[in-house]
Amino acid sequence: MKALVYSFVLALVFVGCNRQAETKSETSEYFSRTSSGIQNGNVKVIDISTPKGNFKVWTKRFGNNPKMKLLLLNGGPGMSHEYFECIENFLPEKEIEFIYYDQLGTGFSDNPKDTAFWDLARYVEEVEQVRKALNLDKSNFFLLGHSWGGILATEYALKYPNELKGLIISNMMASAPEYGKYSEVLAKGMNPDVLKRIRDIEARKDFENPEYMKLLIPNFYEKHILRLPFDKWPEPVTRAFSRLNASLYVTMQGPSEFGISGRLEKWDRSNDLKNLKMPTLVIGAKYDTMDPKYMEWMSQQIPDGHYLYCTNGSHMSLYDDQKTYMDGLTKFITSVK
Repeated sequence: MKALVYSFVLALVFVGCNRQAETKSETSEYFSRTSSGIQNGNVKVIDISTPKGNFKVWTKRFGNNPKMKLLLLNGGPGMSHEYFECIENFLPEKEIEFIYYDQLGTGFSDNPKDTAFWDLARYVEEVEQVRKALNLDKSNFFLLGHSWGGILATEYALKYPNELKGLIISNMMASAPEYGKYSEVLAKGMNPDVLKRIRDIEARKDFENPEYMKLLIPNFYEKHILRLPFDKWPEPVTRAFSRLNASLYVTMQGPSEFGISGRLEKWDRSNDLKNLKMPTLVIGAKYDTMDPKYMEWMSQQIPDGHYLYCTNGSHMSLYDDQKTYMDGLTKFITSVK
């Protein structure tokens, strides 16, 4: 009897050791080096060509998985990749490789300081050049666009559908005019006196007036951008905001937070959603600057569309409804075969 028990215990130990070895092997592969020589933290600076010359854009890979590679398109337009850093606490445990990328004019990438470059079609071609340089293809390439990045991701997916394994449109409607209409819905929910003062400042185009942000932060930003007291906003978010390229932002978005008045003012792909043939996750949030009901509708127009609703989230639901967001994101990516 003792011999039998002893054999059973040894068998359990053996199975446990094998499982630990398998886990260790998988983890070591995810973090394995993919090049010899001096290591640089997987930073890759990519040369891109434009109608007005050649420039360099900055990327950084985290992890290694030949089947799941997620390229991140940040919002703004004009912010850096840095506010995405929270995903480092979630995607590695699912062995999802992800790639930070600062678009031209943002973060660590070149800034030509020329508004001619702040053009949606040009950015689509930039993403395609980045894809090629990173050797991403239909067998592994997931594209996530947040906010303005969602516009860029949508445009890219419509032009280059055969390069994508999956698409994530995060916190961005498919229509700038519809976004403008919803911003008025949110405005009506504000204190009338506060809204009147904001409108007065905007009418005078006095956007540099310190009072403008003083009014927006507690009455709009803390309610619809990131639902935390402003002085408690996570450091990666405030760091990304501090790097905002104002020229890029104002040229494409416009100076007001209430809708789009820049070059993207008439952008509308509502009728083209049916042409997104790849598996697509649309992420909306209850308190977002984007209409969550419209975003659910978006997912229903896409043949293989899926909808993730963050019940406690706002525009930065990857922070203020983090578990819902990250669980939904990783579940979607790992489910696409």
